[in-house]
Amino acid sequence: MKNTIFALIVATIPMAFAHAVHSQAPAAAAPANLETSVDQVFAKWGSATPGCAVGVAVDGKPALAKAYGMADLEHDVKNTPDTIFEAGSVSKQFTAAAVLLLAREGKLSLDDPARKYLPELPDYGTPLTIRHMLHHQSGLRDWGSIEGIAGWPRTTREYTHDHVLDIVSRQKALNFKPGTQYSYSNTGFNLATIIVARVSGVPFADFTTERIFKPLGMTHTSWRDDHTRIVKSRAMAYSSERDGFHTEMPFENVHGNGGLLTTVGDLLKWNENFEKPVVGDAALVAQQQVPGKFSDGHEGSYAFGLMVGNYRGVLKVDHSGSTAGYRAHLSHFPDAHTSVAVLCNVSSGNATASANAVADVYLAGRLKPAPPPIEPDFQPSPVLLPAETLAEYVGDYWSDEAEVLFTIALDKDQIAIKRRPATTIALSATSKDSFRGSIGTVRFIRDANGGVKELSVGQDRVFDLRFQKRP
Repeated sequence: MKNTIFALIVATIPMAFAHAVHSQAPAAAAPANLETSVDQVFAKWGSATPGCAVGVAVDGKPALAKAYGMADLEHDVKNTPDTIFEAGSVSKQFTAAAVLLLAREGKLSLDDPARKYLPELPDYGTPLTIRHMLHHQSGLRDWGSIEGIAGWPRTTREYTHDHVLDIVSRQKALNFKPGTQYSYSNTGFNLATIIVARVSGVPFADFTTERIFKPLGMTHTSWRDDHTRIVKSRAMAYSSERDGFHTEMPFENVHGNGGLLTTVGDLLKWNENFEKPVVGDAALVAQQQVPGKFSDGHEGSYAFGLMVGNYRGVLKVDHSGSTAGYRAHLSHFPDAHTSVAVLCNVSSGNATASANAVADVYLAGRLKPAPPPIEPDFQPSPVLLPAETLAEYVGDYWSDEAEVLFTIALDKDQIAIKRRPATTIALSATSKDSFRGSIGTVRFIRDANGGVKELSVGQDRVFDLRFQKRP
């Protein structure tokens, strides 16, 4: 254990946290000043709130394992370091590892067209490979965003992989030509999960359990492939609302993009595999941490289910996660042989900020000063359009791809989207034919005679979803 890691002198007032529970798993006791500093990071979580669990490993050994807040507010169950949370998109690295294992065995190639294994995927007339999907360079629209536009965002319906395939099969276009841009897409990882099952001949959950979880001793880890299954020691997830906490659980069976049920201790075991491989070998774990290149040759920052970057001057390989009320973050600092895992069961948990704050404590001797905060993006002021122009937009618009009808109606001196059964989305004009609202950007598209014929919805993960105006 390097002395620099523990060269932090923090003048703090000792605090008693009755809700902090030590794991029964063997872990080296953290020096008092470090543990007190970590306690302060999670000080807001107590006996009347949900909370988080945190684990730290240094030089391959557990250095800290604590938990804060409650796993179940209705039944007064505390969080512990062995509580099972959902890890959100932290899950993606396990899906990518499963694909890499099959590629290593020659059962598939990363550069195979996805349609070789997924005939349900439309032919977009351009190569779309497994590699593109795992680097978020596929251009595939995010299926959850499509459903959100349709009025059924994730966690509001019991989605399955059959639903994913059905939604994808209806998409007439990509966000961009594969390999040319980056757009985060859960769709690619759900499709990768299906490919693993089809190529291996066993369910994805069974494949990863036998090939990854068991060899690493990740005995508390499984997939939420059946959201009705009883999972002992699982924390309920909550949203933070003005009137208090409300349950917010992921009632869906899609997984691989997320859906990993795990503990902070199991995640630290996984991170150690990048240092001393048990699953795969040195070449495979190195490959997983190499960022993907775009078709023009420049390198991105997203590897195989992992972000590769720099945190205050220190190399960091990490990923965050968010599903329903769960929040997660897993960081690995290879040069310091240090890992931090944070899992929370509340939407305001901000696991990423907490994981960074814990890293600040354990890597204090290595870090450069924190950069200044990023200024928020400038938002143009809304403009007022003449009533006769607004009247041109009024009407019904249908999307085959989202299977939803929008009605554009006048709303005082602006317009709004009406969506069944009882949703109204106000739109503010930014220029003629261009609007913004909670649904994203909305553009009206005109025909050669100047009449409005379509509207387009654009978001971060869905660039141009078209709706045809009905006569």
